[in-house]
Amino acid sequence: MQNQTERDTDFPLYLYHHGGNDRIYELYGAHPAEENGRKGYVFRVWAPHAQQVSVVGDFNGWDSSAHVMARMVDGESFELFIPDLKEYDIYKYAVRTADGRELLKADPVGFHTETPPATASKLYDLEGYRWEDKAYLAQLRDRNIFTSSMNIYEVNLLSWKRHADGNFLSYRDLATELVSYVKEMGYTHVEFMPVTEYPYEGSWGYQVTGYFATTSRLGTPKDFMYLVDSFHRAGIGVIVDWVPAHFPKDAHGLYEFDGEPLYESSQWDRMEHKSWGTRRFDYGRNEVLAFLISSACFFFDKFHVDGLRVDAVASMLYLDYDKRPGEWVPNIYGENKNLEAIAFLRKLNEAVFKRFPYALMIAEESTAWGLVTKPASVGGLGFNFKWNMGWMNDMLSYLTLNPFFRMGSHNKLTFSMMYAFSENYVLPISHDEVVHGKCSLINKMPGTYEDKFAGVRAFLGYQMAHPGKKLNFMGYEFGQFKEWDYHEGLEFFLRDNYELHGKLSVYVKELNAFYKETPAFYEIEDSWEGFEWLAADDADRNIVAFIRRDKRGNEVLCLTCFSGTDADDYLFGVNKRGKYRVIFCSDDKKYGGTGSLRHKTLTTVKKSSHGKQYSLHFNVPKLTTLYLVYEGDPRESAAGRPKK
Repeated sequence: MQNQTERDTDFPLYLYHHGGNDRIYELYGAHPAEENGRKGYVFRVWAPHAQQVSVVGDFNGWDSSAHVMARMVDGESFELFIPDLKEYDIYKYAVRTADGRELLKADPVGFHTETPPATASKLYDLEGYRWEDKAYLAQLRDRNIFTSSMNIYEVNLLSWKRHADGNFLSYRDLATELVSYVKEMGYTHVEFMPVTEYPYEGSWGYQVTGYFATTSRLGTPKDFMYLVDSFHRAGIGVIVDWVPAHFPKDAHGLYEFDGEPLYESSQWDRMEHKSWGTRRFDYGRNEVLAFLISSACFFFDKFHVDGLRVDAVASMLYLDYDKRPGEWVPNIYGENKNLEAIAFLRKLNEAVFKRFPYALMIAEESTAWGLVTKPASVGGLGFNFKWNMGWMNDMLSYLTLNPFFRMGSHNKLTFSMMYAFSENYVLPISHDEVVHGKCSLINKMPGTYEDKFAGVRAFLGYQMAHPGKKLNFMGYEFGQFKEWDYHEGLEFFLRDNYELHGKLSVYVKELNAFYKETPAFYEIEDSWEGFEWLAADDADRNIVAFIRRDKRGNEVLCLTCFSGTDADDYLFGVNKRGKYRVIFCSDDKKYGGTGSLRHKTLTTVKKSSHGKQYSLHFNVPKLTTLYLVYEGDPRESAAGRPKK
């Protein structure tokens, strides 16, 4: 007869081996338990190729013969209850392989770890945190994220700010300092670079060994819960970077966990990401699918995150990704598509949205793969947002040019509108673009010191008005010249002690506020109903102009001059006769600009321009973004009839 534990685990095990268990963190790992009146922890781990698995730690002198685990009913998993253990005790699994080696492995479903470079898992009870974000989560039910504002501040938690002695701010420190900063600056969301545990700091968290553990460098899992809770109580959403494409070959991690390929593919051409020195997950194995999908659901379930940014999707989709001819094998149709990875991504999104309907699932996908943000029922991958890497590459390529030569690359400003409504896009200027000699955002700008600031202001104004949600990496908002360095915090002293840096911070804060208060900038992002070109082909002047509209028909006219010289006597074609008012100008003196735009109210002239019958005629300052609204025609009476 089966005992109670076996009966409780039979069905979850069945689902696990069939890829249908999206909460394996309730089955595997180490959980507080009680047997025969004694409290302790029950351990479960999957190791199908192992001869024997033991639990080892300080509590038994790391003796692999002291606590040998029993095989579970599936014959592939191992289980053991150990009494009298306490929270924070460290442990590993001693795995005896088929060829007799003994491997010491951290728990694949461990909830807490030693602080790197130490590598053991720690016993931890995830239950008991008292969440205070009920009101925040409730309002998500009434929100349509596609027609809502989304302005994301991307953060590396270990290097946003450091203590004076160089130590990290803890999750609890960040809950005070980072939350208040993000709130003050007016962002709607934060995105954390990976917080899943990882051994090598130089990987920035993208080489994960703990898919169910937040990095212990900054505190405990409940400290991380407190950080997310604090953001939610401030009305700010939390997105975390998540890495299902690959994992490192550190001896204590998933690498050949039971002595041979297990989480990684065993096929020679699909086993490794050679350039990254990592192993690729086996998307054809049900248990691996359950592991990854459970990891994703875990962060929504236990940590209340709003969304996941799924890293390196392109590397998963293509069999020939980063490979030369002869280094990969086509699929059954002779193509380079990874059919198992495609199926995994669809299943991942389906599982997440089934349990968490208001989740954000954002793909970092760098190719022209179609239907990334469309449902699987129409051949899509099922995400609800995708990073627009094409827009990012075009814009950064354009911005680094001397303005004198920009006219030859004007299409880089306009090409994005050829496909802007094909997916639900996020416009990113991410961490990858401000490292490895690529320069910080402000240092990408050509020209004088003042021109660099003007260029950043003009670009950010253009980005904010362009269709798509917004994302920028920390430090851009006050013009840090130095590239991001994960070893140290941002140079906030620039904002506090240097005029143009401080004024840029004011500009970003007020631009963020303008965005949130202007539905025309975010309500219609999936069709031409929300966008109309006014000047798309003015390459000689380096100017683009367009209209953004909200659902009620309210319009904001947006003009950006990327030229290095003022556009004097500029004719700007508009749809309506009458007065227009400049409601936002990046060249305002309070933002560090010249303040040379003297007249904030403009009246149309009867001259055609850009295919329009009426035009605004004025001098446009160089490197400037303007937002204007129509204020009516004073020649018409209140009844709408022409005055006599």
